[in-house]
Amino acid sequence: MNAMSTSTARRGRPPKGESQLSRAAIVQATLRVIHTEGVSAVSMRAVGRVLGVDAKSLYNHVDGKDGLLDAVAEHILATIALPEHTGEVRTDLRAIAHAFRERALTHPEAASLVLTRQLASFEALAPIEAVLTVLCGAGCPADEAVHLLRALVATLIGSLLREVNAGPTYGTTDVEGIARRRAVLENSGLPAIADAAPHLARFDAAAEYEFAVDLALDALAARLGRSRPQR
Repeated sequence: MNAMSTSTARRGRPPKGESQLSRAAIVQATLRVIHTEGVSAVSMRAVGRVLGVDAKSLYNHVDGKDGLLDAVAEHILATIALPEHTGEVRTDLRAIAHAFRERALTHPEAASLVLTRQLASFEALAPIEAVLTVLCGAGCPADEAVHLLRALVATLIGSLLREVNAGPTYGTTDVEGIARRRAVLENSGLPAIADAAPHLARFDAAAEYEFAVDLALDALAARLGRSRPQR
């Protein structure tokens, strides 16, 4: 092979690393960026650096930064282990809520993307389908079911984000930190806060999530009762 043909062959090969690119690899690299620097740091260049490839090569798999964020949100939703329906509204929605928490806590910093991305893939829509199936099966009209779905998801995401942000500061195992925080609250000069200080100073993530789910399901059940046609 002459020098010209060798040069041509080399130019035709993808740069090292690019031949291994896939949507799955790009999602994992994007999650690494999110975990270390936050969602705001996501860019084609940042993800390219993690993968060791030119950012332009990512466009063969995703459509820019929005494509990266959509792919991560789809990954979180698509990997939720959705439970079998039992036909009991509270049981089914609680099971979905806990399946969502289990998956979201694997990538807590990225969980908020589920609220902010408008997704269209079958896999990403499956959890939404599961919730709507439960609500509509209970006699809820489609428009009301969508409102309830959005309120429930917002409650779950909000609880998870609080868990991620508050947990390290007010954890159940940080005895000294809890004691310091309690002392500050008890000496705040605010009587209601002082009385609640033992509880405000402690944060049990699982219990808080369970309380939020219970509260949301109570409100949802009451709303369902009003939404059903009167006989």
